[in-house]
Amino acid sequence: MAAVSSPAMALDKVKFGTNWLAEAEHGGYYQAVADGTYEKYGLDVEIVQGGPQAANNALLIAGKIDFFMGTPLTNLNAVAEGIPIVDIAGIFQKSPEILMAHPDQGIDKFEDLATLPTILMGKDGFLSYFEWMKANFEGFSDSQYKPYTFNPAPFIADPKSAQQGYLTSEPYEIQKQTGWEPKVFLLADQGYSPYAETITAQTKLVKENPDLVQRFVDATLIGWYNYLYGDNTAANDLIKKDNPDMTDGQIEYSIAKMKEYGIVESGDADEGGIGCLTKAHYDGFIADMVKAGVIKEGPDYTAAYDPEFVCKKVGMELKK
Repeated sequence: MAAVSSPAMALDKVKFGTNWLAEAEHGGYYQAVADGTYEKYGLDVEIVQGGPQAANNALLIAGKIDFFMGTPLTNLNAVAEGIPIVDIAGIFQKSPEILMAHPDQGIDKFEDLATLPTILMGKDGFLSYFEWMKANFEGFSDSQYKPYTFNPAPFIADPKSAQQGYLTSEPYEIQKQTGWEPKVFLLADQGYSPYAETITAQTKLVKENPDLVQRFVDATLIGWYNYLYGDNTAANDLIKKDNPDMTDGQIEYSIAKMKEYGIVESGDADEGGIGCLTKAHYDGFIADMVKAGVIKEGPDYTAAYDPEFVCKKVGMELKK
């Protein structure tokens, strides 16, 4: 009698929502899809793009997606409102948020930005890191604030202005449009300490299905090591398929800056591996935000994070 082969086990379907249109900053997730790492871990992962009209954080809260590329401040505000979501990995050890200035205006150190009459910022930045700046550096004032509309033209036209951006994005666009390189100040290197592009989940999922959560986290971390140090061609093809406006030049620039500034690999990740998230780091950021008046003292903010799934050196052997 012929042996009957057992059917392949069904993959667990998972939806992961990003915070923006597909880009190199999402590379580890696309890598794990492209090279079969998620499948190896028993997962069928669908990446749900973010973008200007997307509301992926709301989809997470509503249970329409399983994981979201979040931020600590979003989670801290959620805790204060009684919304049960939790950060389970810190993919970016440093936030890529920057302020940039014109190169010929004598803005040589971060504190010099306080002498400029205009800083173009989004509302979220004005209410978060700018409050932190005012609490920790002299000279910054609300009168400097002008809304940033994701159009660099006002910054380019006004040499006495600064503008917010992402280390991996806006400086590249400025150079492409003008031929000159802006002065770039990474907020993380000035002491602004949130993790960024965290993996966020509903607290219910973490409690009820920790095995699925661990498999998604582990596969993602392996994806990131392979994206940064292996053949990322297939992942970049998927990124460009999802976001046809993305170029090879932008991807190459973004990866180089992530490596140069230690966005993914620094701090806790040096010892525990990509994605490492620790109580000490997270609590330090909470204290900074309370001190700056960005969040109120009182709620149990430790509900915003769970370090149990990371800092296990998963994938570190893949680093080349």
